[in-house]
Amino acid sequence: MGDIIMKAERLVKTYGRVVGLDGVNFELHRGEVLAVVGDNGAGKSTLIKCLTGAEVPNDGTIEFEGSPVRISRTQDARDLGIETVYQSLAVSPALDVASNLFLGREVRRPGVLGSVFRMMDTKGMRERARQELSELGITTLQDVTVPVENLSGGQRQAVAVARAAAFGSKVVFLDEPTAALGVRETNQVLDLIRRLKDNGVSVVLISHNMPQVFDVADRIHIQRLGKRAGVVTPESHSMTDVVAIMTGAAAA
Repeated sequence: MGDIIMKAERLVKTYGRVVGLDGVNFELHRGEVLAVVGDNGAGKSTLIKCLTGAEVPNDGTIEFEGSPVRISRTQDARDLGIETVYQSLAVSPALDVASNLFLGREVRRPGVLGSVFRMMDTKGMRERARQELSELGITTLQDVTVPVENLSGGQRQAVAVARAAAFGSKVVFLDEPTAALGVRETNQVLDLIRRLKDNGVSVVLISHNMPQVFDVADRIHIQRLGKRAGVVTPESHSMTDVVAIMTGAAAA
């Protein structure tokens, strides 16, 4: 297990009288797959939002690569090398694969054409997109000029994950990446998670699917009622054990 790349202590997030996070600690090691599991309302999504800038915690501290950081916007997370793939994917159906990979990070053409006329380097972005997809081993997207609206659910997920992997050089958060996917497409996404890990990227996987969690995760962070109920490994605990901790029937 690598050193700790991201750490949070005593995170608190409230929404009026509703407590989303109640003093949660979090550790992510470099180059690991960490699964975050828990029942509905356990605080999984709130935790991820606070760690990626979509929400600002009321209290607590966050460290990245050993230094205290304040992540109050999603751009703050991106500047650190943290990317997030939300369940809604946030892809633009009308744009092609390459344009989606560079959405919000478009590259302009060199010289006057880019600086004065603000023309996009479409050819360069498409070449970079092909390179990124090839390095990630994504073979289901042969043509980066195809509009995303023409792709299957699994292919769209691959585009979103590839975008995160291309720019999130250190940490990638994946929120239910296999939800509503078929068996074949789910396996492709799981293979993609393994490739990210092999490339040294730390992956945080939020999932309800226990077999998938035990298939790819190095450690499992368990949330219950806004608190961290425990951190276990697939080797130390069974799926039944994890579910028991999630529901309060057992302690970690």
